[in-house]
Amino acid sequence: MNTATQDSMSRYWELEPHHHPEGASTSIGFWVYLMSDCLMFAVLFAVFGVLGSSYAAGPGPKDLFDLELVAVNTAMLLLSSITFGFAMLAMAKGNQSGTLRWLAVTLFFGLCFLAIELYEFHHMIHVGAGPQRSGFLSAFFTLVGTHGLHVTFGSIWLVTLMMQITRKGLIPANQRRMTCLSMFWHFLDVIWIGVFTFVYLLGMI
Repeated sequence: MNTATQDSMSRYWELEPHHHPEGASTSIGFWVYLMSDCLMFAVLFAVFGVLGSSYAAGPGPKDLFDLELVAVNTAMLLLSSITFGFAMLAMAKGNQSGTLRWLAVTLFFGLCFLAIELYEFHHMIHVGAGPQRSGFLSAFFTLVGTHGLHVTFGSIWLVTLMMQITRKGLIPANQRRMTCLSMFWHFLDVIWIGVFTFVYLLGMI
């Protein structure tokens, strides 16, 4: 390729606009993050599968779990997923007040979930069933606690997003943030269904 051709191509690339969909890299990056989170939880589920029956002569699931309380906790998280869906519908209609209202309800259910989970942890530690008691309890606290930390982070993100929407409205950037948070929140629901089934229900059988 001669010098004149190279100069011509260089001027073309400088002058020709190359448009990419706004926010495309954000969505791709967030999907990559969710996939990495999937791998992390897969490892934690595998660890629990290995250590889930290592009670070390200590209490097991039937001695510790209150399925009625766990069912209420599960309902809190599933309801929060539904209300987030209503927030997304309100956003699609350009209804800022409705979006904020449904996000607030979502936050309420998320905080209820965290409160019940903290109560469960406190009760187990109070009766001497802390994470250092056995392999089963170490794996349990690690898996369930990691999920709880994700819900905590999601709740903080939710409050931040509500502040951004209040200040700037439903601008495209805030809509992208809501979409990412929606994926994250529903992802946590799916993980919790796995926890509820694999840890609590199978543990009581």
